[in-house]
Amino acid sequence: MLSNEITSIAGAHKRARRVGRGNGSGYGKTSGRGHKGCGQRAGGSVRASYEGGQMPLFRRIPKRGFSNFNFVRRYEIVNVSQLELYFDDGSTIDVDKLVGAGLVDSVESKVKILGDGHLTKKLAVTAQKFSKSAEQKISGCGGTAKVVA
Repeated sequence: MLSNEITSIAGAHKRARRVGRGNGSGYGKTSGRGHKGCGQRAGGSVRASYEGGQMPLFRRIPKRGFSNFNFVRRYEIVNVSQLELYFDDGSTIDVDKLVGAGLVDSVESKVKILGDGHLTKKLAVTAQKFSKSAEQKISGCGGTAKVVA
């Protein structure tokens, strides 16, 4: 294929609609915007949920029950097997070290240690929560599991 043989794909570039060019064009006078109101004015637009003065849907539907979404405590989870993989024997582990290892997103995160996997190293772990199996595995290897508020 040569550069002079390349043609544009039909319909790839649609011409812009030329409004306000006389009644014969079909878009003269009001330029396809209709008469009066918000949609006809320059810069005017209606928000997505607006229903023209009718009572909006989210106000028509009854509100019932309680949502715990704003009050739930969220913990980032780290398994004992990950501690075995990322840390050396005898090391002390806290949230800062977990962030450095890439196991936790940020220092502000609350961390819960779970007992999934095996642990053979003696570790001193500090976190907000521990599962019972995780505490048993950490203390079983001679390590300590310290809970921080």
